[in-house]
Amino acid sequence: MNLIFMGPPGAGKGTQAKLFAKTYGIPQISTGDILRQAVKEGTPLGKKAQIYLEKGELVPDEIMIGIIKDRLQEVDCQKGWLMDGFPRTIWQAVALDEILRQRGLHLDAVINIYLQEEELIRRVSGRRVCRNCGETFHVIFNPPLQEGVCDKCGGPLYQREDDKEETVRKRLEVYRARTKPLIEYYWEKSALISIDGGARTIEDVFKSIRDAIFSKIKKEG
Repeated sequence: MNLIFMGPPGAGKGTQAKLFAKTYGIPQISTGDILRQAVKEGTPLGKKAQIYLEKGELVPDEIMIGIIKDRLQEVDCQKGWLMDGFPRTIWQAVALDEILRQRGLHLDAVINIYLQEEELIRRVSGRRVCRNCGETFHVIFNPPLQEGVCDKCGGPLYQREDDKEETVRKRLEVYRARTKPLIEYYWEKSALISIDGGARTIEDVFKSIRDAIFSKIKKEG
């Protein structure tokens, strides 16, 4: 299976992507992870990417696409893969289509996990992180035993700037503006599957994703 997982901050995309990849034995290709790996290994593209990362700038599309292309040629991708965080633009989506075409591959599905905005804000703004060990808690869904104190190491908990309500609302605005064209692009290609990620357990959302993917694959033969 060749899949793309999409979703706004707080929708549970990362959780579902990891669960699906583990369950079906395919690699979860996270752009952040492979970018860091390419830099660590000192690959030609990794060295180019490092220049931008050290300046705090976005890595250009052509470098990211090259890194993705290299990653898809690795042995563990032969039986399928799950793309998490890529593509982010129409240009990247078109480039990915061309990479797949050259290799005689195709996308089985693009999973778009959505959630009501206020629920997204509640999920993200409730996060608290330990300053010492990085353990994550949530004031509603996973509160620490003692308020403001990490269960794991006893360190102080804090709210990251990215998780503050005002910042979350801005991040969602950017996400919607950036992602709407992608959703329309994959909808027109009959690849999009939209899944409601709200008010249900992780297992229920996972089952919905699994059933929708296999139903689509079966229908298309």
